[in-house]
Amino acid sequence: MYQQGGTIKQALNNIISNEYVLPAIQREFVWSPDQICRLFDSVMQGYPFGEFLFWRIEPERSADYRYYGFVCDYHQRDNPHCPDLGQLPNRQITAVLDGQQRLTAFNIGLRGSLAVKLPYKWWSSEDAFPQRFLALDLVAPNERDEEGSRFAFDFVEESLLGQYGDRLWFRVSDIVGIKSGPDMLDWLIAKGVANEDLSRAHRVLDRLYRVVHMEPTVAYYEEKNQDIEHVLSIFIRRNSGGTTLSYSDLLLSIATSQWKTMDARKEVHRLVDDLNQIGPGLGLTKDFVLKAGLMLTDIANVGFQVRNFTQANMEILEENWQKIRNALVETVQIVTGFGFNAYNIRAASALLPIAYFVYRIEAPTNFDTHSSYECDRKSIRQWLTRSILKASGIWGSGLDTLLTALRDVIRDADERRFPATEMGRVMAQRGKSLEFSPEEIEDLADMGIGDRRTFGLLALLSPFIDFQRNQFHIDHIFPRSRFTRKCLKDAGIVVEQMDVFMDYANRIANLQLLDGPSNLEKQATPPAEWIKSQYPDEEARDHYCKKYFLDDIPSDISDFLEFYETRRARLQDRISELVNLA
Repeated sequence: MYQQGGTIKQALNNIISNEYVLPAIQREFVWSPDQICRLFDSVMQGYPFGEFLFWRIEPERSADYRYYGFVCDYHQRDNPHCPDLGQLPNRQITAVLDGQQRLTAFNIGLRGSLAVKLPYKWWSSEDAFPQRFLALDLVAPNERDEEGSRFAFDFVEESLLGQYGDRLWFRVSDIVGIKSGPDMLDWLIAKGVANEDLSRAHRVLDRLYRVVHMEPTVAYYEEKNQDIEHVLSIFIRRNSGGTTLSYSDLLLSIATSQWKTMDARKEVHRLVDDLNQIGPGLGLTKDFVLKAGLMLTDIANVGFQVRNFTQANMEILEENWQKIRNALVETVQIVTGFGFNAYNIRAASALLPIAYFVYRIEAPTNFDTHSSYECDRKSIRQWLTRSILKASGIWGSGLDTLLTALRDVIRDADERRFPATEMGRVMAQRGKSLEFSPEEIEDLADMGIGDRRTFGLLALLSPFIDFQRNQFHIDHIFPRSRFTRKCLKDAGIVVEQMDVFMDYANRIANLQLLDGPSNLEKQATPPAEWIKSQYPDEEARDHYCKKYFLDDIPSDISDFLEFYETRRARLQDRISELVNLA
């Protein structure tokens, strides 16, 4: 039977006093600013916003579990996780099984703030995450928008709060401390609200006060069973059918509830953060880390299935967590050392066999740089790049079966070496061959700069590049700025050839990898002129051109097509040698 839980203000007080807490099986806060605004609009319109599911944990069992608080001042980069409350012994606990997102939305809106990344800003930039507060425009027209919202809630920066003009942004959290009646009217008058807006603004403000302080809108069902397995079953059934709770969230929750000495959620999130701070970052997720745990510890099935997250398997993960962590850190250092990043790696699953090999041989922390491991790194690089270059996709359907088979090959290899040849054979048996047909090689030789595989192919063609110490860009040999119709016309190129010139300008035969400073320095300088300025010595210049398959670079763009076709033919032959290892 559902019970009345009082007002939103009372629920807020219970959050502040840690009367309401989050059990370790809960996920992180994932709602967007728009979702928070829609929730507050629903409350203002008197719509039901769903009942809550609470788990009453008795004092004698409260020390058995770990708990989290609710996010208050959310910062997408610096403070995205729920605060760890640790254990709360010898007190009755109300743990929220369903309703975390809604209660957190109330907590942020009525107590805290939100800082999410602005589009087109760098994650490392301080101004990419402005602190904003939930606000309600008290003088907005009383009209429904196309989504049915009637009240103008939004997250705004502090400088806009209380400013009266076309809008009057009222900080929603101020409703917690304001008194109904004259205080509200005095506040509006002090802001200089015009008579024609005063009645509307007062009604809206009074409505906000009532839904927060007076209306008993919180309803809940309380589960009293103290058996964690029973509660876990309820949690799974309640959440696995939804669309906002990802399956990995659910599985991480299960792992968290079963680890004994460590906090699985904290460890996984911290590892994800640490992995993505290595080099340019690979954009790895908790899904990757969880699957890596299954893969590396030889759990029979690496699939994301509840039956794989048994207590016995979770004990294995916890026992080997430091080794898993070390292997994944070293793997990411290896792969970013090849020049890969979040954009061009394409499929993170490709890293898992590498991680298993690193884990299996207990590779040292200098595996990614030490000369004694150079042969292994070369094999890993060729295998990884070939798997990524396959247009048909290696890491799609049948992934779990493939990963299990590759794990068997690595585990059964006679020598402590990366068994790339044996792995390729097993992949071919499953219809995921790493051999490239003549048609595929031709397609690679025609690949454009917009293809996510382009960087990997250029890196494979440039084994002499040191990605560990330098950041490399994809550079146009003949500068892209020279391929506008005006420039081509000025260079004497006939109209009929212009489209061909502009198309070829962005393909592999006119691309190379160049370290960042050199690329910025080169800018729109013609290639022959730039190379001569960089390498005045003829022997050094010839060596550079030979490394990059440049031959004699024409000084005039009118000879670009001949240069392009010659270099393309040479690259196609070299690509064939590299991807089809005899």
